[in-house]
Amino acid sequence: MDDFVRNKLTEWGLSEWIDRFKDEGIDKESLYCLNDHDIEQLFPKVGLRAIFRKKLQLLKEHEAAADFTQVQPSTSHTGDKGKKKLDPQGECQSPTTKRQCDTVPGENSEEIILGEVTEIMEKVRQNIQQGKTFNTFLTDKIRDLETDKRELVGVFGKTGAGKSSLINAVIGEENLLPSGSGSACTSAMIKVEANVDNQNYEAEIEFITKEDWREELWNFDKFLKEDGCDDGDDDDEYREKLSALYGGGWEDKSPDELMDKNYFREIPEFLRSEKKMLTGKSAEDLSEKLIQYTRREKDRQGCYWPLVKCVTVKVPNKKLLQHVTLVDLPGNGDCNKGRDEMWKKLVASCSTVWIVTEMNRAADEKEAWEILESACSLMGNGGECQQIHFICTKSDLTEVSKARSTDEARNLRFKENEQTKKDVRNNFNQRKKIQKHFEQDRFTVFMVSSKEFLQGKCLNTDENEIPKLQKFLQELNDCHSENLNYVSGAHGILSLIEGARSGQVTGKNGDVCTALEESMRLQLDKIRKPIKDAYEAFEKCLSEGVKNSKDSCEKTLKSFLYPKGKGAGSAFHKTLKCVVVNNGTHKPKKKKQINLNAKLASWLTDSIDEEFKKTFPNDRRCGPFNGVISEFSLDTQGLIQKYKDFELQLTFLKTEEEKIKTKLHNIIRDKKKTIYSSLTELIKNSMQECYKRAAEFRGKDTLKNMRDTLETHVCDSKNTMFENAKDDMLAQLNQLKENILKTLEETMQTSIELSLKTDDAALPDFTTELEMVKKYHNILKCRAVKRPASMSSPLAFKESHSSETNTGPPGPTDALQKPELT
Repeated sequence: MDDFVRNKLTEWGLSEWIDRFKDEGIDKESLYCLNDHDIEQLFPKVGLRAIFRKKLQLLKEHEAAADFTQVQPSTSHTGDKGKKKLDPQGECQSPTTKRQCDTVPGENSEEIILGEVTEIMEKVRQNIQQGKTFNTFLTDKIRDLETDKRELVGVFGKTGAGKSSLINAVIGEENLLPSGSGSACTSAMIKVEANVDNQNYEAEIEFITKEDWREELWNFDKFLKEDGCDDGDDDDEYREKLSALYGGGWEDKSPDELMDKNYFREIPEFLRSEKKMLTGKSAEDLSEKLIQYTRREKDRQGCYWPLVKCVTVKVPNKKLLQHVTLVDLPGNGDCNKGRDEMWKKLVASCSTVWIVTEMNRAADEKEAWEILESACSLMGNGGECQQIHFICTKSDLTEVSKARSTDEARNLRFKENEQTKKDVRNNFNQRKKIQKHFEQDRFTVFMVSSKEFLQGKCLNTDENEIPKLQKFLQELNDCHSENLNYVSGAHGILSLIEGARSGQVTGKNGDVCTALEESMRLQLDKIRKPIKDAYEAFEKCLSEGVKNSKDSCEKTLKSFLYPKGKGAGSAFHKTLKCVVVNNGTHKPKKKKQINLNAKLASWLTDSIDEEFKKTFPNDRRCGPFNGVISEFSLDTQGLIQKYKDFELQLTFLKTEEEKIKTKLHNIIRDKKKTIYSSLTELIKNSMQECYKRAAEFRGKDTLKNMRDTLETHVCDSKNTMFENAKDDMLAQLNQLKENILKTLEETMQTSIELSLKTDDAALPDFTTELEMVKKYHNILKCRAVKRPASMSSPLAFKESHSSETNTGPPGPTDALQKPELT
């Protein structure tokens, strides 16, 4: 063992393991050679292993970066003497300095910068003594620095459409998600993201709760024994679940008997409400282990997919997934309460949605459009989806195969692709329900063949557009701002520390405070007006919605309770029983989800859809309330020119201003989902009593009694139910307004007072750290400015990369490259 290893273990807070490393003879050279198996042998606990892996990974990255950069030792007492640092270049103001901004090489340069700045700020935090209000303020600001938020891309499609193959092709992992079996389908929600901790392929399996499964078993038992007409599809669904998990013999057992712990010996994590971890050395290895948790195969027993809530698959060495998570989603929610809640949360959190269907029926594929229509309100006004990609798979399986030459095949394929895109867009233009939430320019069509792409057979990006999807994901990563936000915040905090330490808070600080406070008062007044206008507009819309709801609710309910055609009469018995037992919702097998609460609330939601989309746009470039929060500014830049002595403190306030605006946008984005869904939620709550009564009926006349109970309740409560929903939504809007103004005023007022009325020469000297972080900040700002317009927002993707404006067939030079399957 050498001093290098001893010092690193001490620095990482693992000094108690020095003797262990000494006994194993680990020196600097062998430290870098440790693999996951070695680390598991050294550290018996998962937590310590995770910490050590992360520290070792950062160390390796820093050493790699040092090969390309100069050595710049830290001179302050907080830095390691002689420690290698990246030598970032200065401001991006001239061609020379612009070139300098690109001199930090290596694929992970942004990650290296973030790692360096994170390490610097952790050391700063550790060296600030607690006890004083200002010092506590500083350490709280360091802890609150921006953390990573992943962009979610939701992938929908019916069984056999090619979702799994598409994901495999896009990320370059041919054998990751199982595909290609006509008798099997993916049953669980699967999130695919980058593994940043090690080189393994890993899966984290989250189960539903024991209580949820017990409730499902009792529901299964009731419905399978229910008198009346048999609802074959739903009964088959229940039987398939129970047979997959329990094998044979479950029919003679009660729900309590089926909860016996012996059935779950292979998955003790389910009984302990813990997540199960699986690890593989390759994609194929992990995929094989995942099958019994994710794949629904007819007549296969000993599977755990009925108990799985969500699976997170982590893939090493995937730059495309650095800040992006792909989510393979079932089409219309789930009958299990826990899974359905997670499904809704994930769908509402997707910034982009991919609808996957086979090319040969893309324009009129019923299930694909039903998925989009049923989820559009959850993705649009009730979510944060900025765009929809309609992806037509298996584009190689066309009449092109009959062509007599390569040129003829390419021309035929180009024409087929263009005609399919035109047909799909025409279908979209006829979908008024979808267009309430998404404009036409948010809808793009892609033609792909996953098989062809992975085999390297495709000719160009107009015939197979998987590279365009890859580029889109890369741009989602590139326009991700968390790295810049973190470094910008760190720069502001170090500026404040240096300003306070140098004792500049004298003389004119009162003038600066007065100017800032007056500016804040004016800015807050500017914010109040558009929020007040939005409130009044919603009040007017909702009043009309309440009137329409009272006039039409009984007709809406009757159309549901007395369906025509195949689902009419006694055949409707079990469907309605499922609806009332599940508080107004039901997901029949192979059919659209039923949501009676949403039907009853539809007049209210329809009344506000246009105003809601305008007030809370999902386009992040616009901002809520006509962008008034984005425009909030205390003119700190102008004050820096006037009060040069306070440049450091004002620099901090400028970063605080940007940080609080980002925080508010996030708060509003999440709150608007709750506000929009509140109309349906209040109707659901108002209907709870009658759902419970209706669910208790048994035997003769059950269908009639359930119908009568629902009709009576709606008739008796319609004069209050819809008014209450309106009042609740308006109250939430008012609360949001108060929260916005309070958060802005209190945060900025506290920052102004503490930054401009505090001097403390006893603070540690972090001047070197300030200079380093300032240079890093300049690099990231420079990169952000230099990105093309298409990278500034994923919404610009269509104009930059879609081939829909092409006027002729592709040329022979647009060759695709098969991805490296690393």
